[in-house]
Amino acid sequence: MDASRLRLCRSLLFLPASNPRAIEKARGLDADMIVLDLEDAVKPEDKAEARRLAEAAVRDGFGGRPVAVRINAVGSPFFGDDVVAVRRMQPDHVVLAKAETPKQVADAAWLTAKRILAMVETARGVIDAAAIAQATGGLVAGTNDLAADLHIPANEGRRGLSYALQRIVLAARAAGVPAFDGVYNKLDDEEGLAEQCREGRAFGFDGKSLIHPGQIATANRIFSPAPGEVEEALRLIAAATGGAERFEGRMIEAMHVEQARALVAKARL
Repeated sequence: MDASRLRLCRSLLFLPASNPRAIEKARGLDADMIVLDLEDAVKPEDKAEARRLAEAAVRDGFGGRPVAVRINAVGSPFFGDDVVAVRRMQPDHVVLAKAETPKQVADAAWLTAKRILAMVETARGVIDAAAIAQATGGLVAGTNDLAADLHIPANEGRRGLSYALQRIVLAARAAGVPAFDGVYNKLDDEEGLAEQCREGRAFGFDGKSLIHPGQIATANRIFSPAPGEVEEALRLIAAATGGAERFEGRMIEAMHVEQARALVAKARL
C-alpha cells in the first residue's frame, strides 16, 4: 500500500493479537485498517500465542482491508521473536513501537522485509521525527507513552502534547508520508472522542488510532470530507479560472484549487 492509499485510512483499530474473539469480530467492522498488536496489549506470557494467532489472522485476511502487525520495540526481549514471526506473514505494514531513530526503522524494515509505520512515543522520537519519517512509510503518534515520557499528568488532557503532535505532522508532511493521531482512552465518551478527532484533523492528521470498535464510526465520520466541504470544493473548482481571484467572499489561487481537488478525490475514494 503506497502513501496515497494509506493516507485514506481514517481509522486504525488496534486489537490484541492474543484475543481470537476480537480478531473474528474485527472482520465485520468498518475500520479502515486492522492493527494486530503484539506489544502493550499482550501479556508477556501470552506473546507466543499472540504471534501464532496474528499469523493465522493475516493469512485469513479481513475482507480485503489492509492489516498491520505492531511489534515490540527494538531492544525489547520480544523483538527478535516478533521479527521471526512477522517474516512468515504478509501484512500490509509492520508497526514499530517506540521508534526513536531512523536506524531502528531501517533495521526493522530490513529484518522483517516489510514496510514500517513508526510509532513516535518518546521525547527522543519527537526530536528525531523528521529523520524517522524519511525512513518509514508513515508516523503514528503514541500519545499515552509520550505523555508519560514527558511527565504530563494523566488528567491534563493533551495541552502538553500540542507541540509534539504538530511536530509529528510536520515531519510526516516534509517526508511525504501519512500521519495518524493517537488513541482516545475513554471508551464511553463519544463527545470527547469527537472533539479529539476534530482536533487531530485540525492538526493535519490523516486518521486516528482506535482501541475499541465503538470508536470507529466517529473517527470515520470526522476524518471524512463532509458533504458541505465537498460541495464547496466542487464549486471552487468550477469557478476557478487561474491566478488569484475572488470566490464566495475570499481570495483563492492555484493552491486552493489543488486542495479542493484532493478533498474531492478523497471523498470519492
